[in-house]
Amino acid sequence: MRIPLTKRVVATAQPRQRPYELRDAQVRGLLLRVQPSGHKAWIVTWAHGKRRTLGEATLLTLEQARAYASQAMAEVIQQGLPSIAKPERPRCTLAAFLNDHYEPWAKVELRGGQHYVERIEIHFAGLLNRQLSDIDEAVIDRWWRARITGDRAVSKATATRDLACLRSSLSKAVEWKLLDQNPLLGLRQKSVESRKIIRFLSPDEEKRLRSALIERDQRLAAARASGNRWRASRNVQMMPEIPAGSFGDHLTPVVLLAMNTGLRRGELLSLTWADVDLDARMLTVRAENAKSGRQRHIPLNTEAHTVLAQWATRTLVTTGRVFNVASVKKAWAGVLTSARIGSFRFHDLRHHFASKLARAGVDLNTIRELLGHADIAITLRYAHLCPGTLAAAVAKLAA
Repeated sequence: MRIPLTKRVVATAQPRQRPYELRDAQVRGLLLRVQPSGHKAWIVTWAHGKRRTLGEATLLTLEQARAYASQAMAEVIQQGLPSIAKPERPRCTLAAFLNDHYEPWAKVELRGGQHYVERIEIHFAGLLNRQLSDIDEAVIDRWWRARITGDRAVSKATATRDLACLRSSLSKAVEWKLLDQNPLLGLRQKSVESRKIIRFLSPDEEKRLRSALIERDQRLAAARASGNRWRASRNVQMMPEIPAGSFGDHLTPVVLLAMNTGLRRGELLSLTWADVDLDARMLTVRAENAKSGRQRHIPLNTEAHTVLAQWATRTLVTTGRVFNVASVKKAWAGVLTSARIGSFRFHDLRHHFASKLARAGVDLNTIRELLGHADIAITLRYAHLCPGTLAAAVAKLAA
């Protein structure tokens, strides 16, 4: 039976030979359980056999017990289960989560997964000993200010990429039931100034870049010949000759292929000779090396075919990786300086490839397939470069 509980009723409830309960008439689900020992406790029940103890009556007042019970019953209506009935999440630090859970998964499931883990460990080092549940928006706001204004400040774009790695990892923590919810999902997206202009080479810049590559190859060939003369005079084993007119090293073929295929830098450097079919004039970007995770085939135009054929002759190797290097950053920066080209990234060679296709009247869906874009909305950034095609489409109305 339900009775209107009061402070006096709670205080004067006497123990009996068996435990008994007094149900509150004001808040449904709240009851006071009195033991033969005289111990009194507040309990909330929401279904037959479903109950949880809120606390001792000596520690929780009637008003507090009613407030907790009301909240629990509201959660039952909204979620089907009150939070006090949910199993407690295991305590786990960010470091333990990365080592024991996220890293083993990322190495298998994500291309470059180890890189993401290392990025979190390096740039969120101050949070590694924190419990996952203690990482919230306030903590991240402090991290953000330190990251972009501290002694080793970085750009907002770099900090945003760091934050994206952490946010993604915490989403997996939620999926694995180590967190109730991702505390960073509702975080306001940090403002980052985007590159509003698609950067590509002007005809004069392309001419200067090609000349700088040729001059660099000639310098490398001359240096190799001079070094071999020195070795010959001292009976030291000589290095392989660089034939006149050939590539000095990997940089020129990498750049020319980027200009003629639109491949990303990572896709180029991960190419193997098994991915290149010179007879069919086709190269394949394997799914595990593509940003989209999908395999695609790129036809080789005359220059790209000639470059690869000449590079095969230059290296005398047609197995393994086409370009056995980890980076072209330093050499690329040097050739840009020689060519007097500023504000141009290696990735902009991909924009250069797409922009030339657009200006030549190639439809945007074909450009999308060649670039490997998952969504044509990304390819639409090149739409303004093909005004002739758009004008021709509109002109058909008059016809």
